[in-house]
Amino acid sequence: MVSVRRLTAILAADVAGYSRLMGTDEEGTHERLKSHRSELVDPKIDEHHGRMVKTTGDGVLVEFPSVVDAVRCAVEVQRGMVERNSAILPEERIEFRVGINLGDVIAEGEDIFGDGVNIAARLEALAEPGGIYVSRVVRDQVRDKLDYTFEDLGEQQVKNIARPVRVYRVRDSAIPTDAPTPASRQPLVLPDKPSIAVLPFDNMSSNPEQEFFADGIAEDVITALSRYPSLFVIARNSSFSYKGRAIDVKQIGRELGVRYVLEGSLRQSGNRIRVTAQLVEAETGKHAWAERYDRDLADIFAVQDEITEAVTIATAPAIADAEEQRAMRKPPGSLDAWAAYQRGLWHLSKFDSDDISLAETFFQQAVDLDPRFAGGYTGVAVALGRAADFRGRSLPEALNSAKALARRAVALDGADAEARSCLANALYRGGDYEGGLAEAERALTISPNLADAHAVRGAILIFSGRRKEGLAALERSIRLDPRDSRSATRLNQIALGFYFSLDYAAAVEAAKRAIRSYPNYPLPYRWLAAALGQLGRTEEAGEALEKAIAISPSSFEMYVRTRVPWMRPEDYVHMLEGLRKAGWRET
Repeated sequence: MVSVRRLTAILAADVAGYSRLMGTDEEGTHERLKSHRSELVDPKIDEHHGRMVKTTGDGVLVEFPSVVDAVRCAVEVQRGMVERNSAILPEERIEFRVGINLGDVIAEGEDIFGDGVNIAARLEALAEPGGIYVSRVVRDQVRDKLDYTFEDLGEQQVKNIARPVRVYRVRDSAIPTDAPTPASRQPLVLPDKPSIAVLPFDNMSSNPEQEFFADGIAEDVITALSRYPSLFVIARNSSFSYKGRAIDVKQIGRELGVRYVLEGSLRQSGNRIRVTAQLVEAETGKHAWAERYDRDLADIFAVQDEITEAVTIATAPAIADAEEQRAMRKPPGSLDAWAAYQRGLWHLSKFDSDDISLAETFFQQAVDLDPRFAGGYTGVAVALGRAADFRGRSLPEALNSAKALARRAVALDGADAEARSCLANALYRGGDYEGGLAEAERALTISPNLADAHAVRGAILIFSGRRKEGLAALERSIRLDPRDSRSATRLNQIALGFYFSLDYAAAVEAAKRAIRSYPNYPLPYRWLAAALGQLGRTEEAGEALEKAIAISPSSFEMYVRTRVPWMRPEDYVHMLEGLRKAGWRET
């Protein structure tokens, strides 16, 4: 297909708050948008000699041979939308945002590409509902030909465009201009760690009393998420300033300086209530996670607590997953400390020997880039322990280094629950159950839903003889974050917890559960072999034993030839008993 270049006027437009409108009334929104397009937008495009290049759900891309025609078309469409929305409730209105640029484009078939198109799209993203933003070249071309005012909003740095773009807002007396102008303010710099705003949930029921219930969920989620040390959470007063306003999440992201927005709604039908929640990446409008919760309203406060917890424990892992994916898209040479830390977590989650080495490299890079970032130190500490599991790395050296790194992280931020959880892990692995449990409890006081703190607490309880409590804590940790990069360790600890409890059949199932998810992790094979040996299933036990040794002979030797500091002597003897029954010989 032949590509040609040409100079053209490009108009990009989309619907502000389209996702929210569709979530509230999918069919009605779709029909109203179709009506606006067929009765107003498309006829105006034709009248002003425009060509529809493409449509993208709620958006359109149009080119005009004349930049004057492009601006006239935009103004007349926005005037028409003011009339068409006059009898519509504010929360149900469809409002367009428009960006216009004049630039050189690459035409290929019916489509057009290039910076000229990208700038128009970025201008549209900056615009408020009902607004028209244009570049300087557009303003210069039309200001003496059209009777509109152009408000100078200054230079704006826009995504994927090397140089700042001078932005102007088109003022027309027939189009209301009460809305704030986000581009007129300097965009807020995103915090180093992932940031989120929890908007007030929309009460879609006919019962006004449910307004308090909807607000209560949002407030409780804000409080719960604020306890996660890895998150920067916007305070309630700022988030609730958007209550009752139909504002696009991209604009909210710019105004509050957040990467993620959590929004939701509530509907009641009889004694049943439905709450929906969705996590949106503010810059792109892309949904990172969404869920629906249906409950009986027997006890409204119990339901509020239940839904709050469910939303909270789903949101934090969804953000963590999105942050890892963002970090993996960056070239290694351009990583900041947070992104390097995320890259480390991604490699750590693979439970593979080579990936562990890469994880340690990226965590150390995070430390080098920002020596005051506690996450880098906790990451290196975890990677050192994992290396011992896989490669039999010198255990005393690894434990001492991990303890020193964890203490450094706690010294940097005593309120960092993840750092205290890391220290708890280092202490108990050195045989200090009491000190480790105290640190795990401190971590849970700071962040009650921190999965890793529950897991470390569970491991300490199991190794110190409190098996039932420990197993419950480990299951709780997996429930809180089933995709956590340390799930393999938790599953393995559940297997050994059942083994120490003499429930060998449950130990076999738990070990197989770990192996199915992480087939290259050597530790569960050892407990599978021991449990099968105790059950007298010698052939299966022998196969598991061979696998445990084959995956990592040095790791097997480290755990079997000598007793590790965190295992009590009687538990060590119990483990060896099962392995001997599986066929292991001390030769």
